Amino acid sequence: MENSTNPLYFKLTMFVDMGNYRYLTFVLCLLLYAFIVVANLAIIAAISREKTLHEPMYMFIMCLSINSLYGSAGFFFRFLKDLLADTHLISRSACFTQIYVIYTYASYELTLLGIMAYDRYVAVCQPLHYHNKITSGVVSKLVAFACIYPVFSIATCVYLSSRLPLCGNEIPKVFCANWPVVKLSCVTTVLNNLVGMFVSTSTVFLPLAFVLYTYLRIFLVCRKHSAEFKSRVIQSCLPHIVTFINYSITVFCDIALSRIDLEELNPFVAVILSLEFVVIPPILNPLVYGLKLPEMRKVMLRMLPCSKPASSDKP
Repeated sequence: MENSTNPLYFKLTMFVDMGNYRYLTFVLCLLLYAFIVVANLAIIAAISREKTLHEPMYMFIMCLSINSLYGSAGFFFRFLKDLLADTHLISRSACFTQIYVIYTYASYELTLLGIMAYDRYVAVCQPLHYHNKITSGVVSKLVAFACIYPVFSIATCVYLSSRLPLCGNEIPKVFCANWPVVKLSCVTTVLNNLVGMFVSTSTVFLPLAFVLYTYLRIFLVCRKHSAEFKSRVIQSCLPHIVTFINYSITVFCDIALSRIDLEELNPFVAVILSLEFVVIPPILNPLVYGLKLPEMRKVMLRMLPCSKPASSDKP
């Protein structure tokens, strides 16, 4: 009776039988994960080594890359194993661990994007006060808050879910997620729903609303200035805007998918949509920040082996 309400394993049901193509899929996904690791490590190394990049904006970018490594590791290690497996069972403890890692990754991303929006807002709207307001101490406190709050809020959600008696063990995803587990509950989930709504509001919707508010203020300030000023602002803010829009779309897709019956969708479409928020941001972030910000682009080009001889004559 205990195992019927507290299953030792969960079954991930969204894996499609690809036959021998699973080996090709495994290699492609492994290369994709390798690119994520290399690209984000390159961002971290560039910012760490170059003293001119030891500024708040670049510290936040480095935090995004660290978070991308954290979140992608929580997903890909298990996903790559499941691609080659005949059965897709995951232990109860491993499932809740993966839920915790992926959900804290998602929360870190959003809280960091909110902090970066505040940084850009002060830089554009209050430039004379920037160095007084965005000090190293303030940066440390903001990053600490962005990391500490999700640790406890997501832990609360996972703990409440882990205590639910369950009437099944099938999760319609390729990775463990909190809401599908809650839907398996044999009892009322009012407390889980209330806590989940509060955590979603504080870690998803409030940061998104704050980013929209700051960019509205930035837009209003830009209207009163010259074209040259607008160009500098766009150059500075565009990577953050692209990252914000991309992550908003992926989070919206994940939330929408959790509320519908995935079995009614084409299995390939359902899998691709469910993978967006754990795969696309870790790929896009280093590309956007590494290629769009001139300072980052120069440093990363100097890090390439073929560029060292050409840069030896520079002071």
